[in-house]
Amino acid sequence: MTRAVPAGRVAAAPISWGVCEVPGWGHQLDAGRVLAEMRDLGVVATESGPDGFLPAGPGERSALLGLHGLRPIGGFVPLVLHDPDRDPLPDAARALEAFGDTPGTVVLAAVTGLDGYDERPALGARHWAALFGNLGRVAAHAAERGHRAVLHPHVGTVVERREEVDRVLNGSDVPLCLDTGHLLIGGTDPLSLARTAADRIAHVHLKDVDAALAEAVRAGRTGYTEAVRRGIYRPLGRGDIDITGIIDALEGTGYDGWYVLEQDTVLTAEPAPDAGPSEDVRASMAFLRGEAA
Repeated sequence: MTRAVPAGRVAAAPISWGVCEVPGWGHQLDAGRVLAEMRDLGVVATESGPDGFLPAGPGERSALLGLHGLRPIGGFVPLVLHDPDRDPLPDAARALEAFGDTPGTVVLAAVTGLDGYDERPALGARHWAALFGNLGRVAAHAAERGHRAVLHPHVGTVVERREEVDRVLNGSDVPLCLDTGHLLIGGTDPLSLARTAADRIAHVHLKDVDAALAEAVRAGRTGYTEAVRRGIYRPLGRGDIDITGIIDALEGTGYDGWYVLEQDTVLTAEPAPDAGPSEDVRASMAFLRGEAA
């Protein structure tokens, strides 16, 4: 039997409702509907979502979340970190300004600078040096504002594959966001990472994944965005990842952070009330309560 995850440590993210920073990703739901559905599902906290989803001002943002009984816990911040001629701090500072003074987690993705997550360059030594330097600078700036930065290995970024994750673990002291789905797609066993690098994990995105589609993306037979459209991400317990084992491993080593439910999706139209993405989130929350397999 898995260790229980307290409801007070389960959060959500707008990407589970198809809300994404990628241009042309799909139909975008408005914040009012997404936040109301989070509340009605019993979610207590949320990441912020992409620019424009929530108000830019921290006061207005907190007020809107408060109306729905939700706590802000930071959010996903895509930054170009590997370019020696590009300073990521201005973009990082803008994101942190919107987070305000409520301590949260800055979930950094080392993006390529291209739109979307279907292409990525190979990095040379000069780019890796820039990435490590900029990662440390952004993490220090976040800490000065009372936030904690973590690096999110992510499909279609410059830190995707197992060798790149290892390179970050060995070359930087910035902790990781353990995203169970992106790690698996990139070739890292998330359960193994949870067991061997627990001291470096400071934030968790829980996804379940169709392993066959994941292998097709990894092998280049299917693009990442197309795989999301085809349902690569599944409600917890309905895919091929050992979510129970990962939670057991983390809780057993004293992890006390957030478990953020994420089943990235692409919408083509406005779903009927209480249908669509909310059904998948409901199923994932039931799994965490031991009510579904």
